[in-house]
Amino acid sequence: MYKFGLIGYPLSHSMSKVIQEAAFESIGVEGTYEILETEQEDIITRLKYLRANGFQGFNVTIPLKVPITLFLSGVDNVANVVGSANTIKILPDSQLYGYNTDVYGFVEAIPEDIRAQIENSEIAVLGNGGAARAVGVGISILKAKKIDFYVRNIINAAEMVEALRENFPNVQMNCKQIEGIKDLSQYKMLINTTPIGMRSKAMGLSPIDEDVVKTMNKDAVVYDIVYNPLNTELIKYAKKHGIKTIQGLDMLIYQGAKAFEIWTGKKPDVLKMKIAALEAMVD
Repeated sequence: MYKFGLIGYPLSHSMSKVIQEAAFESIGVEGTYEILETEQEDIITRLKYLRANGFQGFNVTIPLKVPITLFLSGVDNVANVVGSANTIKILPDSQLYGYNTDVYGFVEAIPEDIRAQIENSEIAVLGNGGAARAVGVGISILKAKKIDFYVRNIINAAEMVEALRENFPNVQMNCKQIEGIKDLSQYKMLINTTPIGMRSKAMGLSPIDEDVVKTMNKDAVVYDIVYNPLNTELIKYAKKHGIKTIQGLDMLIYQGAKAFEIWTGKKPDVLKMKIAALEAMVD
């Protein structure tokens, strides 16, 4: 029987248990998926628990995606470029090997017609955590011309941006102060990677004001990787002003399916995973 889990904090909003249990069911195997709230100072204790209790792998979410890399024996190429891992496989000798499935999930959730528009365009990203790193890689793979990261602390974000520049020298990248956002009309896409708007953490708030959102062109896209609730305040602002949106649930489903495949070697049914999440979600 398979045994997986999720570590991070807070986790009361998480749909990972629901979607991974649907993944087990979709391919007819037995398994459990545990939600294990873990704050940063407790990560060593949690890793000992996972190793000692028969887990074969686990997911990692905020605020542990970057710190977890300190405890890994190796990482895949994507996690190496991103500098963070969200999927960990526990090897037979108890060593931890890290993967990043966020990049895959992020890109896979973007409809084909919108992906084509990203090439040679300007993109705005809110945030500078592990998710922002993954989004930066995804957007660079899609050949954007320029990415502006809007952050609260430019000094903290500088290392992330420098690492991305080294891997994607053809993409212009800048750090800007999020409080200074006034006009988004130059951008083809705005992506929120902050937890602002998430159920149990600043729900009902938006990382930027409605007056700023409405400066976007009507052919632009707002992509909020927050998935619970489905309709965040940012998504509501975009819809109100006729701007196309991408909700965060598809990214969650696709990255979760890729993690499941890494752990088990089997591809789950992503549609069944999404239906299970929608049925469980209160919006």
